[in-house]
Amino acid sequence: MKKHTYIESEALLERALKVIPLGTQTFSKSFEQFPRHYSPLFIKKGKGCKVWDQDDNEYIDLISGLLPVILGYCDPDVNNAIKQQLELGISFSLASELEVIVAEKLVKNIPCAESVRFGKNGSDATSACIRLARAITGKDHVICCGYHGWHDWYIGSTVRNKGVPTSINELTHKVPYNDIESIFQLFKKYPDNIAAVILEPANSIPPKEGFLHNLKDFVKSKNALFIFDEVITGFRFSKGGAQEYFDVTPDLSAFGKAMGNGMPISAVVGKEEYMEEMEEVFFSATFGGETLSLAAANAVIDKIEKEPVIEKIWERGGALKTGVKKLLASNQLEEIIEINGYEPWTMLMFKDHSNGTLKEAIKTFFMKHMINNGVLIAASHNLNYAHNDEDINNILNVYEKVLSNMAVALDDNTLVKNLDCPLIQPVFSVR
Repeated sequence: MKKHTYIESEALLERALKVIPLGTQTFSKSFEQFPRHYSPLFIKKGKGCKVWDQDDNEYIDLISGLLPVILGYCDPDVNNAIKQQLELGISFSLASELEVIVAEKLVKNIPCAESVRFGKNGSDATSACIRLARAITGKDHVICCGYHGWHDWYIGSTVRNKGVPTSINELTHKVPYNDIESIFQLFKKYPDNIAAVILEPANSIPPKEGFLHNLKDFVKSKNALFIFDEVITGFRFSKGGAQEYFDVTPDLSAFGKAMGNGMPISAVVGKEEYMEEMEEVFFSATFGGETLSLAAANAVIDKIEKEPVIEKIWERGGALKTGVKKLLASNQLEEIIEINGYEPWTMLMFKDHSNGTLKEAIKTFFMKHMINNGVLIAASHNLNYAHNDEDINNILNVYEKVLSNMAVALDDNTLVKNLDCPLIQPVFSVR
């Protein structure tokens, strides 16, 4: 296989580590989450679905900035909207009309949205939903399912809870997706003290028949709020998010990521009877109404309404998922690599091999060789509108090479021996 060089990336990492913990701002983008010395560590530019690293190596990007990039890098409509607003100003001393315009579009498209408040990232929005739920119900405990950001109320329930008071950790309870019985048991354990159930409406596995509808009915019967974290699924599953796709309307929802095609913006949306409490609950930020992000969101929503953005992501995501499944089968690798989730957001699940090869080694081998062959990938297919049929075919061609080599390396038990880099360890288990 062709070997890329990462001389500039490695040199820049040395500089970065002197002034930035982990050398970056995001755990999932750090050198610990990629095969060391066999992958880029910094990206210089992006265009469409392609990125170029610090050493000018080119890749088809299947990470899409951790899912915010829904249209593609440097989308001309979004860029033009930002440029036009830049000439008018970024942050003002009072609110701007853009706040109203974008809020109206969210209300138009999202089933539960009768009122809107803006934030800058998904953690802002999910945390605001939880604070609002506690204020409305007067209860403290929260049940969650999925990944909901870095703030204390959620991260305290994970193994990355260093620095979070124990008293906060004890208020959040994680449950597996589709396990409604676990939720029943928690309501029994904490009667009259659960403020909300917050969950990603879909992730690596589909909801069991009736799961979302039955869960909503149960939560409402207990006078708690039913909240969807649509930071990922929003504007990816449909214009109205997964709640529109599954026809289940929550009380509140958190949106973000794809909403700005890479610009930092999120939103808390919900029913008016709950959102009016926002006039008393403190959710306030200097940059909540920052206009460049609002201009980007306005352009993104316009494009999604006018062009087959979501349809194409489903279609091409489906082609990629089907193709990979066939390649896994032909290489007899279905037992160690599963491909799950919905077409717009498909996840790869790695398992230990019967010969003793650990799933972390298999994932590291996979990423190392996919990246070295020009596909920037972690463990999911995060497609955007700029991926075309040719890109999908090229990705499948790389998959064919890598999976074939993986099968041989597993058969002769040389995968770990020839890996030549540390194994990638997850930040923590999320889904």
